[in-house]
Amino acid sequence: MKLNLVRPLAFFDLEATGINIGADRIVEISVIKLHPDGSEDVKTWRINPEMPIPIESSLIHGIYDEHIKDEPTFKAIAPLVAQFIDNSDLAGFNSNKFDIPMLMEEFLRAGVLFDLDNRHFVDVQNIFHQMEQRTLKAAYQFYCSKDIINAHSAEADTRATMEVLLAQIERYENQEWEDKKGNKSIPVVNHVEGLHKFTNLNRPVDFAGRLAFNDEGEEVFNFGKHKGKKVEDIFNVEPSYYSWMMQGDFPLYTKRKLEGIYKRWNDKKQAERQQKTAQPKPVAQEIAKPEAPKPVSQKIFNKPFENKPFKKKEEPAVPVNEDMLKLLADKFKKG
Repeated sequence: MKLNLVRPLAFFDLEATGINIGADRIVEISVIKLHPDGSEDVKTWRINPEMPIPIESSLIHGIYDEHIKDEPTFKAIAPLVAQFIDNSDLAGFNSNKFDIPMLMEEFLRAGVLFDLDNRHFVDVQNIFHQMEQRTLKAAYQFYCSKDIINAHSAEADTRATMEVLLAQIERYENQEWEDKKGNKSIPVVNHVEGLHKFTNLNRPVDFAGRLAFNDEGEEVFNFGKHKGKKVEDIFNVEPSYYSWMMQGDFPLYTKRKLEGIYKRWNDKKQAERQQKTAQPKPVAQEIAKPEAPKPVSQKIFNKPFENKPFKKKEEPAVPVNEDMLKLLADKFKKG
């Protein structure tokens, strides 16, 4: 089927370092420019984002740091991209929420004027979601080929939900499914544990989706400026974020789960502090010093001087020998 076009329609898709439009960068852009006569022009650019590509993103789109280290920056190719799609309307899948806003962020950083006024935007995902309604009524008709009698009464809706699940298990028996990372499995199975895993792929911590588990089973923030960052890491660098959430307009269950994470984090911090204080401090080895002379008692100086005769030190007696006897005999010899 040929599209009825007045001017070219540029279908385009971006691969990026992540999904944060303000912080992440484009690593690849591909454009199919469909002309009114049915002809096409195709352009694809690999781009150096000037920042590391997180491994989580690389596993999805297959582009790693070594693939783009020698590629031009977006600023270098921005004029070429703008010129290629200048006279075109824009189309994509989820392009209104992601691709177009991110492309405009890159144009603005590069200082390239790209006017969106008077262009048409076709988001194919919106057509899909709006035409294939995601309501219980639509699911009941699709899977069970029946209309809900007394729709929106609690019992009728509950029974319809049960019948839809039974029909889903039967329809998707042994049907293979592939996730975003290319992992294949048969997820719709006839046991609750398997159905739980498949219906909680986002792995929420709090059901409202403000907190989620990463691949390592660690709690991360799933919104705002800290999206994708571990909760405990943020407590380390910005503990006030906990107070802001606890005082903010968040669901009570979200606050309860956050409180539990904070308590666990705080307990670990206290244990670390106690461990540090319990460790004995190393004692420096002191160098032996000569003993100081003992002070002379003041009593010695105050004691009066006693005039006692000097006693000559007694010497040990010399044993008597023959010479001494001869001398004595000569001395007392009568004349």
